[in-house]
Amino acid sequence: MKTMSGKTAAMSRRAFLRAAAGGALAAPYIVSARALGKDGVPAASERITMAAIGVGGQGMHDTRSLLNDARVQYVAVCDVQKKNAERARQIVAEHYGGDGAYPGCQVYSDFRQILQRPDIDAVNIAAPDHWHAIIAIQAAQAGKDIYCQKPLSLTVEQGRKMAQAAKRYGVVFQTGTQQRSEERFRRACELVRNGRIGKVRSVEVEVPGSQAADGFYEDPMPEGFDYDMWLGPAPAAPFAYKRIDPFGWRWIFDYAGGCVTDWGAHHIDIAQWGLGTTLTGPVEVEGEAVYPAKGMYNTALHWRYQCRYKNGVTLTCFAKDELRLPNFPNGVKFIGDSGWLYVNRGGMDAEPKSILQEKIGPDETHLYVSKDHYRNFIDCVISRQTPAACVEEAHRSVTICHLANIAMRLQCLVRWNPDTEQILGDEAASRMLSRPMRPPWRL
Repeated sequence: MKTMSGKTAAMSRRAFLRAAAGGALAAPYIVSARALGKDGVPAASERITMAAIGVGGQGMHDTRSLLNDARVQYVAVCDVQKKNAERARQIVAEHYGGDGAYPGCQVYSDFRQILQRPDIDAVNIAAPDHWHAIIAIQAAQAGKDIYCQKPLSLTVEQGRKMAQAAKRYGVVFQTGTQQRSEERFRRACELVRNGRIGKVRSVEVEVPGSQAADGFYEDPMPEGFDYDMWLGPAPAAPFAYKRIDPFGWRWIFDYAGGCVTDWGAHHIDIAQWGLGTTLTGPVEVEGEAVYPAKGMYNTALHWRYQCRYKNGVTLTCFAKDELRLPNFPNGVKFIGDSGWLYVNRGGMDAEPKSILQEKIGPDETHLYVSKDHYRNFIDCVISRQTPAACVEEAHRSVTICHLANIAMRLQCLVRWNPDTEQILGDEAASRMLSRPMRPPWRL
């Protein structure tokens, strides 16, 4: 059977909605003037219908942000914790002017039910990292456009398969590395790419460290929580609130890569952008890390790793202490043979200072302009253009973080071929490019 392209699928879904305007599937669109498309708001049949998969802290933030785009209509939310899903449904209802009986947003605990709905154009995914690949690949197969939180993947293999699925099924895929849509980071990278610090010699990236736990925990199972579904492809483990908390699972290697990947996904991506290496990567990675001596959290607490690119440029990433250290610098410093430039979410600095006043000429390198990461996603869903943080470039950036975790955990030098995406001459390291999955889950 011939696969329907993402653009064709989106058009077909929208036509389906228009045709169903008087039927059961149109129920979400007959509740309020806002939902009907009055007062300057696009008609429901012309909006991008969306569903949220994972609506805890970051997932709810993403949903609120996308709700504020008048071109979007939320019709479903999904979470394995019933209280999260019900809270999200209520927020969606209030946004559209409905009350507790608002029928326009359905609640699910299994993401596959959302992907089976032909009336949904796009999904935003904010499940824990170990779920990203399975949900995103199945969403792409269903023809849904995707906004997926960072870090993109749990492993190099998963990231590659996510990029392949997005390409094969023609879907728009925006990764939640929102610094790509912040003017400060774009300008910093343009200054570097246009030679304002001379030839780049090295990049230094500083990120927060991870956290430790003082023991192992097991708690009574709460009502309304599908814990087996939360674990999904990860190994079986006792239920504990510290395990499922957003600032708990991030520090457990079965579900995430600690801040090596969590913050690394942001700043390593900016380093790649500034170096012009967004479709490749380093050829060597090595480093060292300090890990918790005890307890259920087992990702690196603090570390220093270095990458070497084929052209001799080095990228060093380090975390000095745990996550909550106050006034942590947390940024990217590009060092060239005639100056340096530093950028983070608080500002920019350079030496010489005159670099900050430089203009980028019309014939110089200009990078992708996006002023709002969420709006950029919807723009691209409509236009079918590539978004600011496309899946291929996000995969290349987080691959560096994964390789760093491999090098530090095995205490080895990882020799990497960025063209074939293979580790050279080390079987143990190569095995860590993927992870086994608990049945019945698979990619």
